Amino acid sequence: MSTASSGGKIPAPHNDASFADVWEELSWRGLIHVSTDPVALKALLSGPPVTYYCGFDPTAPSLHLGNLVQLLVMRRLQLAGHRPLALVGGSTGLIGDPKPTAERTLNDPDTVALWVEKLRHQVTRFLDDSGDNAVVMVNNLDWTKDLSAISFLRDIGQYFRVGTMIKKDAVAARLNSDAGISYTEFSYQILQGMDFMRLHEDYGCMLQTGGSDQWGNLTSGTDLVHKALGKTVHALGTPLITNSDGTKFGKSEGNAVWLDRELTSPWAMYQFWLNTDDRDVIDRLKVFTFLSRDEIESLEQAVASEPHRREAQRTLALHVTALVHGEEEARAVEDAALKLFGKDSLDGIDAAVFDQAMQELPLADVEPDTPVTQALVDSGLCSSVSEARRAISQGGVSINNTPVSEQDAPVGGPTPPSARWLLLKRGKKTLAGLRITA
Repeated sequence: MSTASSGGKIPAPHNDASFADVWEELSWRGLIHVSTDPVALKALLSGPPVTYYCGFDPTAPSLHLGNLVQLLVMRRLQLAGHRPLALVGGSTGLIGDPKPTAERTLNDPDTVALWVEKLRHQVTRFLDDSGDNAVVMVNNLDWTKDLSAISFLRDIGQYFRVGTMIKKDAVAARLNSDAGISYTEFSYQILQGMDFMRLHEDYGCMLQTGGSDQWGNLTSGTDLVHKALGKTVHALGTPLITNSDGTKFGKSEGNAVWLDRELTSPWAMYQFWLNTDDRDVIDRLKVFTFLSRDEIESLEQAVASEPHRREAQRTLALHVTALVHGEEEARAVEDAALKLFGKDSLDGIDAAVFDQAMQELPLADVEPDTPVTQALVDSGLCSSVSEARRAISQGGVSINNTPVSEQDAPVGGPTPPSARWLLLKRGKKTLAGLRITA
């Protein structure tokens, strides 16, 4: 298992977690929404090791939480003894699968090549790269870069029927929109189908996994293998994850939650999971952790009997942050969260984590002699100086968890754990970051 500094080793399942029937395990975790033939696929996965694949297109410099669902499905199959192929699409990334709303922006080849390497690095943090069923990384640019248009149309295009292609959900949505669809994106499903055929020929690949919103592209591959090679292969689609309140899963303040720490910090990752709704937290534990059934059922009881403790959310936040960024980083973030939202001294907080936290809070730039009252207004914690004075007189204001008692007190210079940030707090849970500018 790769253990890059920006990620951590994923723990194996507990001894009481059965992977003898991985189909049942995936089903219990709510990870099977649609498949080509459930009976045959369950039998296939219960037998000798099979080769399977999932593809990731480099349409951004990082994978996100939607991709993490697929990575963890791949990991569960690998733990059951099956052999993963992880495809990072150097060619499909140049095209982009059709969105239901509008054409994608085509990125230049150098950018896509750079993103391919970034995604390859991320994928290998989640899948074991040693042993009899070590992950094999593949790039579909390897078998498409020298393919001529004539060969593509004659050898592959002959197996696709336009009537079937336009019925695919994303294509149909675009055809019925003002934007329409270009031939470029229309042809994407042919490229993905060709990937499955090539991986079946070269590696004996029998299964492709992906999100159910990709079902049309997944079945393009199974159909092509059947028509061109006369073989039966399978596809498995996971459900799209949505929140109980109707908001889109995987978004934080309108932005995607990325696996790259430069795009989503470990602190922001931890806080995202900590804020999971009680109605969603057990489903998230099933999908995004390797906790056993007994452990998850125990947490489900805790949600029902003591929801105020948020034990399930804290467990979820710690485990997923550890999967993505490593246990040491996750523990540091957990410790910082307890101290920032508590009353204890900030001594011992990791300085880098403290800086991450400050950048996620409401922000005000201040000088050391700026009155705390003005900092409260500038940061948005109070609407006026008079309100700020009242908050201080009521004993509800602190800087770096040290109470402020004097209404005209300055914020002061930076003190540990940071050389440029201070934590301003009104009450227990209303926080802001103060960036010292001089």
